[in-house]
Formats: sequence, structure tokens, C-alpha cells
Amino acid sequence: MHPHLEDYALIGDLQTAALVGRDGSIDWLCLPRFDSAACFAALLGSKENGHWRLAPSSSDARRQRSYRGDSLVLDTVWETSTGTVKVTDFMPQRDRMPDVVRIVEGLSGSVEMRGVLRLRFDYGRVVPWVRQHGGHRVAIAGPDSVWLRTPKRSSTYGKDFSTRSDFTVAAGERAAFVLTWHPSHQPRPRQIEPFEALDTTLEDWHAWSARCRYDGPHRDAVIRSLITLKALTYAPTGGIVAAPTTSLPEELGGVRNWDYRYCWLRDASLTLNSLISAGYLEEAGAWRDWLLRAVAGAPDDLQIMYGLAGERRLPEAELPWLSGYAASAPVRIGNAAVEQRQLDVYGEVLDSFHIARTAGLPAEPHAWNIQRALVDYLESAWREPDEGLWEIRGPRRHFVHSKVMAWVAADRAIRAIEAYPRLRGDVERWRAMRSDIHREVCAEGYDAERGTFTQSYGSTELDAATLLIPRVGFLPPSDPRITGTIDAVRRELSHDGLVRRYSTEGRPIDGLPSGEGTFLVCSFWLADALALTGRRDEARALFERLLALRNDVGLLSEEYDPASRRQLGNFPQAFSHIGLVGTAFGLLDGPGAD
Repeated sequence: MHPHLEDYALIGDLQTAALVGRDGSIDWLCLPRFDSAACFAALLGSKENGHWRLAPSSSDARRQRSYRGDSLVLDTVWETSTGTVKVTDFMPQRDRMPDVVRIVEGLSGSVEMRGVLRLRFDYGRVVPWVRQHGGHRVAIAGPDSVWLRTPKRSSTYGKDFSTRSDFTVAAGERAAFVLTWHPSHQPRPRQIEPFEALDTTLEDWHAWSARCRYDGPHRDAVIRSLITLKALTYAPTGGIVAAPTTSLPEELGGVRNWDYRYCWLRDASLTLNSLISAGYLEEAGAWRDWLLRAVAGAPDDLQIMYGLAGERRLPEAELPWLSGYAASAPVRIGNAAVEQRQLDVYGEVLDSFHIARTAGLPAEPHAWNIQRALVDYLESAWREPDEGLWEIRGPRRHFVHSKVMAWVAADRAIRAIEAYPRLRGDVERWRAMRSDIHREVCAEGYDAERGTFTQSYGSTELDAATLLIPRVGFLPPSDPRITGTIDAVRRELSHDGLVRRYSTEGRPIDGLPSGEGTFLVCSFWLADALALTGRRDEARALFERLLALRNDVGLLSEEYDPASRRQLGNFPQAFSHIGLVGTAFGLLDGPGAD
């Protein structure tokens, strides 16, 4: 049985991340990057596919965990019949090679501890050769090498193709384990001092968190979401991954299992907006520079996602040796959606540039040329069908949200020239384009009989993405077409008060078997729309309910199943935490603010 997703916490070093279970087991870790092959893949298979557990030997131990202050340093306190210990897990921001540090500290009495390290490279498939070298355990297989440094007091030995450590910790004693990855052809990696690394890591995170300018009633939730978004940033390039995991299912036992360890322009743009709203312009500048590098080239060749450094080829494959989380197969790496046309990303990108410009981010001389090229390309491309926001793996359609975001692209380009007349562009053509899109969407994407915008032209299906129409300025919140759409989405896409993306019952338009959970960011969008239309009490109530869905350390996955009361989908999910931050600021800054 796999633990619930709520049972996991996140640690990371701004280049990769690990999931640590309540039971003290690290069940997911890709080294050296988010998108590298996992060396711990128990999350998607069994313990035989790799994990690292460090916990009391006693089976009756009780635990409680939390992040230490506003950081990504995880403390788990274990209480046993003989004493109490604290296990501190973290990944220091690296100099060269990635380290995972686990410090055991005796708080009272004495506690017998056991560590079980089972390394399995290449997503749980390859058993490494393990040897001893200078007091370390060294595991090597092909290009991968991992060095394990254990405390001198521990008895460390091999058993059942794993490395085990038995030791006792008394009150006031500390013992540190350090796992370091490096390329197997290179010399032995530099050793870090684990206790100094802990102090430095805490200082780094606390200094970063202190820069947040949100000062409202939900500060703890906002800070935790911002830390999570920061943790999903690949520091060397500024790219932002959608999630640190792959193939966590949207329905238990289902096939909607995708790899999210890449940089979606949409998700990254919205992450940028959240960071800017909280005052993090440095991260905004790094992401903008990543974006300019990634999209350089012909505007008609814009991809919806890229690798961490802007790589374009992300071929999709299945890993048949992994059974999948809760038997949800197949397990996939790579993502074939990279080949899709999604016109809305042009709007998200142009909107992000607009927000960054308004926030005072210094301009890059060539950034406007790229933006202008994107808008010029959209002048004809907006009339074409696409796969849409939800990456429908089926026939292309004229999705309403895609058209609205094309309108946003034109609108933001026009605003840029109006605010900065020195910028060059055919603003009259863009104004005509903006008017044409608006006219067509209102005529073709609106169902007058039901009083709602639909998912695509000529369709009766609804789409939660239409809740964004007032937020991007396409129509004012007071427009009856907006209130009608909100009511229709609540009526037809709600499940126990939470919102699905679109209907997946019967014969879903995406061509996949029916069934998935409610999409958390869509529920945040509903809260935003309610607030914008003056229903702030309803918005607050929904927001409080969504906050209650976070796990004990404040993390959200992609979806939530009200029936099983479980989080679903890749975890933690940037989109969900973006929604949380946006709604918190909306309730704080909007009309009738808290």
C-alpha cells in the first residue's frame, strides 16, 4: 500500500527535490536535477525500487513533523517508550554536487534508531555496486555515483541489497548522515559539514522568506506556498517546474498519469506573477531571462513547455518495471504534450512581461522585439484551433480560453505602447485584432440560452478556465455573462463544492477513460471570480475550505477527490500553490478587502 500523498513533505536545493514520508522514508528523489532519473522511486513502485528510511526501531513510535520556521528544513519528532528524538531532513543549496542531510538529535532518554538505504538508479531498475572507501559507502552504476557518510557510532552493514545502520541516540547527542551524488567518472566529491550546512540553509530560507510583502490574515499559508514555488525553481537557469514528480495519477488506478518535471510557459508565467505580487523581483528577472532564451527563434515555433535549461526535446516513454502509484499505470517520463499547439501561452507570456514591466523590473533591450514578434504571429494564428489549456489529446478545437488569452496578448502589447511610446509596433493593427477576437468570442463562445461561456465554439460543454475571463479584463465582473458563467460552472462542474476542469464523464473530449478529481486551482479561480463579483463572503468560505485541504505541512497536489478525501495528481503542484497565493492577495487587495 502506498502512503497517501498527504503523508509526504518536500525538501530540496533549488535544483532537485525529494519527498519524505511520515514514516521517515524518502520515497522519491531524482539526481542531480528535477528531470534526472530517480534513485529513490518507491513512490511509483515498491520499496525495492529505492528508498531511504531513517526512524526509530520501535514499531510503537509516534511522530509529529513541521518545517522549521519559514524554511524547507523538515523536523520530525519521534516519541518512543524509551525516549524522544528529532530527525531533521534538508538539502543545502549546493556548491557543486547535491547533498541530502539527515540529522538525528536526542531530546530525552535514549532511542534505538535504524536506517535502511536502498539505492536503485534509473527509476528503480538498476542495483548499484556498493563498496567501502575511507569510512564511506560508495554506490556506483554507470554514470551515477552516491557516497554515504554515516556517524561513527552507527553499525553500518549490507543486507538484502541495502545498506543498514543501527545506532542509539541519547539526550543531547547528534548524529548526521550525508548522501552525496556525483558523476561516477569524477574524483571523490567535496564533503560538507552537516551542522554548518543546517545553519546556512536555515539562514538562506529565513532571509528569503523575510522579503515577502504579504501582510494579511493568511500569511503562514502564503509564505509556505511561496517557499514551495521557490523550491520548484531550477536555480542555474531560472526555469520553474510544474511539479517535482511524474505519473502521480489524477484518478487512483487510472491512466491519467503525466510527467510534470518540466517548465510549462503557462505555469511558470503564473508563478512569476505570484512572486512579483509578493515582492520577489529577483526571481522574476531570472525567469524572464530563462524565457527569452527558451523562446528565442521563430514565434510560430513557440513550445508550450521546455526542459530546465530550455531543452526542446522531451520524448515520452513508459517504464513498465514500475507498477505505478496505487497501481496507476503506466508510469511515464517525458511528455508528448510538448508537440501541442496551445495559443493561450502567448497571452500568459505577454501578460507576465506586462506585470514585470509594471512592477519596475528593468527592461531587457531585446525583450520587446520578441514580444512584438509573438503578437504579430498571433494576428493570424488566433483564428486557428488548438489543444487548449488542458492539453486535450484529441482533435483541435476553438477553445474559448485560448481565444481570450490571445485577446490578452494583444491587449498587453497595446498597453505597453500606450505606456511607453518609445516602443515600436503597429498598435492600430493590434487594436483591430483585439476587437475582432472580442467580437468573435462573445458571438461564438457564449451560450445565450444557458447564459454562460462554453468550453469551445459550438459546444455545450463548460470549462472552469472561463472563470478567468473577468480577472484578465476581457469583460468587467459586473457583466451578466460573467455572473452567468460563474453560476453555470458551480452548477455543472462542482463536486461537493469544489470544481472540476471540465466534464470527464461519459465520453470525455480528451479521449481518455472517464474520471478524475476536482482541480484545485480551478476552485481557487472560482473563489477569485466570486470575490470580483462582490460575493466575498462566499469567496472567503471557499478559500478557507481549500486551505483546510492542505496537508499538515501546508502542501497541495494537483487535484482532490472529495469522495475518498485524498489529494491526487503530481505533488506538490505549482498551479495549486499559485492559486492559493493569488486568492490570498485578491481577498487582501480587492474591493471590500479583508
